[in-house]
This record gives sequence, C-alpha cells and structure tokens, in this order.
Amino acid sequence: MITQSELTAQDIRETMQSVAQEHLPLEAAGYISTSAMLYDVLMKAASEGISLDAACRDLETSASGNRIRELLNGQLRVEQLSVHEEQINAALAARLPRQLQKRWVEAALDEHDEPFYGKTASLLAYTVRSRAKQGTTRFFRICSLYVIYRQMRLTLAVAFVRPGEETVSIVRRLHQRVQALGIKMRVLYLDRGFCSGPVIAYLTDAKQPSILACTIRGKTGGTRQLCRGRKSYRTTYTFTDGTTVDMAVVATLVPGKDKVRRRKWLLFVVIGLDWAPKTIYRRYRFRFGIEASYRILRRVRVKNHLPQSCATLLLTWFCPASGQYLGLSPLVCWLAFQVQAHTGLSRLVFSSRLSSVCLGALSNISMGLSWPSPAQASP
Repeated sequence: MITQSELTAQDIRETMQSVAQEHLPLEAAGYISTSAMLYDVLMKAASEGISLDAACRDLETSASGNRIRELLNGQLRVEQLSVHEEQINAALAARLPRQLQKRWVEAALDEHDEPFYGKTASLLAYTVRSRAKQGTTRFFRICSLYVIYRQMRLTLAVAFVRPGEETVSIVRRLHQRVQALGIKMRVLYLDRGFCSGPVIAYLTDAKQPSILACTIRGKTGGTRQLCRGRKSYRTTYTFTDGTTVDMAVVATLVPGKDKVRRRKWLLFVVIGLDWAPKTIYRRYRFRFGIEASYRILRRVRVKNHLPQSCATLLLTWFCPASGQYLGLSPLVCWLAFQVQAHTGLSRLVFSSRLSSVCLGALSNISMGLSWPSPAQASP
C-alpha cells in the first residue's frame, strides 16, 4: 500500500520560522511580544499583502502594530546595513539543493530601485539619485543575482548599493558570493546598466562567459555605426575608453502600432561564447524573468503606513513572490523538491503550483494541504 504524502501548512510555517530565526534573528522577550509572534506577524502580512496593523488585528495573540514597528525599528538599523546584507545572503544559501551544485546553470544579474520619499538625513545618506520615477529622484538600490534551474528562478545573492559605489565592485561581490556557494554558471546575463569597461575587464579576467546588453549611442558614429545591413552578424568594437569587445549585432523585425514590421537593432557584448547572434538574442530573453520577479514581489510585500525607515526597506524583501523568497528562497526550492520526491509531479506541474500553495498555507495556518497523485495533478 502506498502511503499518502501530506504537506501541511504548519510544516511550511515551522520550516520558514526555523530558517528565519537562524539567519534573520529578531528578538522579543516580552509577555506578549515574542520572537515567534514577530515571525508570525511578518509571514501573515507578507503572504496576504496587508499591513502590520491588519495582521496584528487578525492574530488573536499578537501585540499591537505600534509595538511590532517599535521592535523592528529598534533592531533593523540603517547603520548595520552590511550586517543585514550578510544575514540575508546567509539565509539565501541556507538550504540549497545538492543538485544545484552539480549542474551548470544560467544566471542573471540586475538592479532594482525602491523609491524613497523621506527626508531623514541618516536614510538619505544611503539612497542614490536617478531619473525621476514614481514621484521621486531618490531610491534605495538593490542588486540581485539569480539562477535558472528546472524552470525555477532562485535568488542566491543580494547587495545593497551605497552612493558612489562603483558598479564593478557590486558585480564582483555578487559573482564571488555565488562562486563561494559552489554554483557553476554556464553564462551570466547582465543589463545595459552594467555594460562598462571595468565590468567587462573583470568578467574577462574571471573567465566568466557573459552576455551584456549594450546601448546604441550616436547619430552616425558610436555604436550606431554597427547597425547596418539587413542581417545579424558578429564583429569587434572598441569603446572610447579603449576596451575592445566582441559584439553581436542582432537585426530583429518588430511590428509597430500600424502592424507593419520594422527592423530594430540590438547590441550585445559577448564574453567567452561562440554562439550565433540569433542564439544570443534568444537566450538573453531568459533574463527578463528577473524583471517579472520584481513586479510580482510588490504584490506580496509587507505594507507600512508610517514614515520610511531601514525596517521598511528590509521588510520589502521579507516576502514570497512567485517562487521567490528573498531571504528564504532556498526554502521554496526545498519544498519543491520535497513535493516532487513524495508525489512524482512533473517539473511543470509542481513549479507552477508551488507558489500559490505556499501563499495559501501561510494565509491560513490551520489548513492542511494533501498533495494529489500525479494522475490527478495532470491538467
């Protein structure tokens, strides 16, 4: 007789809480305010996309929302941003599956700007200026590196960008962090914001195969002079700073508003790869998955109606999003492998269902989740 495997909401809650307590410690030693209560409030607020006050009202044994914010603001200080970054990265590497370290994977590196509207001098010192967006020119900037493994996007490292910090130092920190985990990256995809001489030199010296999007500049000269002809091709190009790169020039036909297809040129800096231009274009499109992760992240963030603080920034990443859990992402991956091991579900089935199951389990702790057999789970 085959025993039925069951993954309950309480199991998910306890596992998430144990990983968080080990790597993201939050202390509370009051009569009502306890460490376990803090994590329950945060997980409920994140999974349901509600504020801390609403989560405290729904939980019977919780302290008030003001007390929760007082505890968080007292422990999550902007002066300890480097320490919090190390804690988050340690949590990201807490439960990496062994299969991930045995195979070559594709990785992507991108940056995300979180708008800042406050006027506190201590917080302004950690913001960066950028072009106006969402009503402000000040942002908290975070860079993250994720890998694509079995149709799952797993964030393995994050870095908080300080004002004036060079881009190459961010890339070096994230790249070395993932290498220290024993992850073998077949190719690394980077956005056009990282296309600079120092970054290209570092990736070349590190012998890391990479593809970087390149901006088309100039009217007749610059990189625009490469956009000629009708076919895609590869060539060499020397930037104004003297950096010589291998460039892939891709010609695509994109339909406009009038449904007439017109030629659109795309440029890619290629390091250590001999792929054809069309192959580079097709594989680079996988990088846009990280953009979707950032968008979905906003749907399940912890909401806060008080002035911004360091706790507000860090709690943005304490939330699940479509299989992502920045701070607990390996936990979701671990759950996925547990489900596959117990039920034999195909990778398409369990990877698409896992996110909704985890969110539903957190929003209703008392609900049990019985996994169906592979035949019942097939669409």
